[in-house]
Amino acid sequence: FFSPLVADAEMLGTPDPELASTMGFSGFGKKARTFDLEAMFEQTRRTAVERSRKVLEAREREREEQTEKEFRIPYAASAFSATGPGSTLTEREAVCSESEDNSNEVLSGPSMQSQSSAKGPAEDTDDDDDDEDNDDEFIGPPLPPGFKDSDDDNDNDDTEEEDNNPVKKIPDSHEITLQHGTKTVSALGLDPSGARLITGGYDYDVKFWDFAGMDASLQAFRSLQPCECHQIKSLQYSSTGDVILVVSGNSQAKVLDRDGFPVMECIKGDQYIVDMTNTKGHTAMLNSGCWHPKIKEEFLTCSNDGTVRTWDVNNEKKHKSVFKPRSAQGKRVIPTTCTYSRDGKLIAAGCQDGSIQIWDRNMNVHTKFHCRQAHASGTDTSCLTFSYDGTVLASRGGDDTLKIWDIRQFKKPLNSADGLPSFFPMTDCCFSPDDKILVTGTSVKKGGGSGKLFFFYRETFQKLYEIEVTDASVVRCLWHPKLNQIMVGTGNGLAKVYYDPVKSQRGAKLCVVKTKRKERQAETLTQDYIITPHALPMFREPRQRSTRKQLEKDRLDPMKSHKPEPPVAGAGRGGRVGTHGVTLSSYIVKNIALDKTDDSNPREAILRHAKEAEENPYWVAPAYAK
Repeated sequence: FFSPLVADAEMLGTPDPELASTMGFSGFGKKARTFDLEAMFEQTRRTAVERSRKVLEAREREREEQTEKEFRIPYAASAFSATGPGSTLTEREAVCSESEDNSNEVLSGPSMQSQSSAKGPAEDTDDDDDDEDNDDEFIGPPLPPGFKDSDDDNDNDDTEEEDNNPVKKIPDSHEITLQHGTKTVSALGLDPSGARLITGGYDYDVKFWDFAGMDASLQAFRSLQPCECHQIKSLQYSSTGDVILVVSGNSQAKVLDRDGFPVMECIKGDQYIVDMTNTKGHTAMLNSGCWHPKIKEEFLTCSNDGTVRTWDVNNEKKHKSVFKPRSAQGKRVIPTTCTYSRDGKLIAAGCQDGSIQIWDRNMNVHTKFHCRQAHASGTDTSCLTFSYDGTVLASRGGDDTLKIWDIRQFKKPLNSADGLPSFFPMTDCCFSPDDKILVTGTSVKKGGGSGKLFFFYRETFQKLYEIEVTDASVVRCLWHPKLNQIMVGTGNGLAKVYYDPVKSQRGAKLCVVKTKRKERQAETLTQDYIITPHALPMFREPRQRSTRKQLEKDRLDPMKSHKPEPPVAGAGRGGRVGTHGVTLSSYIVKNIALDKTDDSNPREAILRHAKEAEENPYWVAPAYAK
């Protein structure tokens, strides 16, 4: 340890000769230079900091040059417009002369003077103190004067323009298509968080789609038929999203949990009872249903038996209450759609006589609001929906109209749009999340063009926008307020999701970015064969050479050719009686068919009694004589 230190160090003073001779080498006894370790560490740290600062500066310079190149043209233009042509020329000359002296780099943008003028007075005063802070703030080339302000103004202009032009709020720049099946998608449901979509159709299937779990192949993670062979009319998640109401073409609504397992099924009513109040459940096909917006256990159904009923999930044995729509003559009418108001205090039903009837949820005898000729009589009102603010009711009629009502003045609609064909009893309409736009779909005949999604401005009912969805009818539409995405169910088995990457959240955006899972190559190449026991050689049946030979073989086989059993000779055996048995019955069987008469000449046999009959007419002639 000592010797290299001594050798390396600068020797101080003269060596002691005695010590040198004792130790055996010259130079022993000289004093080595002392080292200050702390000073060395400090020196090393300083050089490291210096070096890293140089590297960072070099990187910063490169970045500045790159951004300068990108922004050179716009900045030059803005500087020109900001300072006027004369001053720009002088600045440019000054910059050029500087650049000739210093380096060959071309500097663009305004001079340092204009930079400092762009900074506020407060920044100027603190310039020296807060040098590092300013460095953090100004990354890249210096901003031209008035640049920040103009940008903010643009933002404000954009928002103002968006308020003035609601079309910009419609998220339709991108779409994905989910293949439900080949038949009409007649029901759509999204849970409150917007994580899962359910679709139901005329093919009896209900499919579950999980946006977070799907990749770009867009496959449903579960498919089931909860109501056997009944078309699905309506699907809806409850307000908490933990259960799903399934309304199908039978008389019993079902409630499933999030994964599709049954929770409850409503009871079927007694169809021989005349008064529908006394039956425990619906007795005819259901038309529609929905959940209470506030009470998570309560839901509503309407049916062809002429009633609207409320139910409790925890009591499947009987409904909670019954509402019976009546025509102007007091006769029973069939409700085709039903809904709760947003606060859950009112229940509305659209009926087949064209009326819309609204009850207080707790008073089920008389209607609270009533409009007799809301739509054409004899048409199915396919949808009723309340606006988010709860003041307005929109109705989609089977008479190809869309109307909007103030229920406090229920005599005539606030606005109406016609020429919107609807062929389905569940064509619906919905409000946009900001309550300013009303959306509905149109139906088309096969080969009659494209089904469209129409957007109307709520205040004026002016048609704002339309989307051509597909070459089939648009049945269901749903604009989710959290996701800001529009779901559409079509007549050819598609569920489409429209979204905007900027305005929309989550939902379809989650699964589009995921790449399709690759199939594992190893599995596809080396496929294991599953051998059933009967596929082994020892069980294999011999190949048939030709059908003719096989038929000949089968003819010889008494079992295959169904050859009748020959008569038993001698005494009977194997459960069969012999021909020459010893019993009386066998003797009779043997002799019954023996003919004792000689029929060799049939004419003689017939005329044998003719002479006797003539002489003694006892049997025939006397009978006719009398």
